[in-house]
Amino acid sequence: MLSTHSETGEIFMKYAIIGSGEIGTALARAFARKKIEVAVANSRGPTTLASLTEELGPNVVPQSVQDACKAEMIFLAVPFSAHQDVAKQFEQWNGKIVVDVTNTFHVAPEELGGLLSSEIVSQAFVGARLVKAFNHLPAAELGTNPSVKGQRQVVFVSSDDADASAAVSTVAAELGFAPVELGRLDEGGVPLHVVGGQPGGLLFQNLEKLG
Repeated sequence: MLSTHSETGEIFMKYAIIGSGEIGTALARAFARKKIEVAVANSRGPTTLASLTEELGPNVVPQSVQDACKAEMIFLAVPFSAHQDVAKQFEQWNGKIVVDVTNTFHVAPEELGGLLSSEIVSQAFVGARLVKAFNHLPAAELGTNPSVKGQRQVVFVSSDDADASAAVSTVAAELGFAPVELGRLDEGGVPLHVVGGQPGGLLFQNLEKLG
């Protein structure tokens, strides 16, 4: 089990997914397939996740957003416009890894002020170590089995924190993906973003890797 219990009886998960839309659900399925425990939360409360947890089994644990944000690694699978609501859970995120799964396909370029969307998310999550990953595929394709045995679906990983990038790559590999680290957000990570209203060159690229 990857959860730990505090002296007050609270359950702290190692991994949590914030958002139960199509992408959040696809991620939850990936965890469930590998029997890796993960919390799932949404803005409507844990009772609304009953059908999802019933479908995916006991390793997918419904929680409130507040409790899910206590996890060590948080997958932010909400609309970009909602990231600030999640970030307000803590004034200081104290080195937690936040995996930015958001995209800005319907956000006007001027709203980003010349920044990458992940840079804006990073500013909201004060003190967190932000990693861009799991955002480049549509939900229907994320986590689908490769057509050739022995191949794994590629997941691109980018961060300004090399240790956080490596940690997310390790989790991606445990989930059955082939992580490819791209380096810093403003360098190798640029193709994972919508820039000037246009999707970067790695978005929608459903690639597979041997081994």
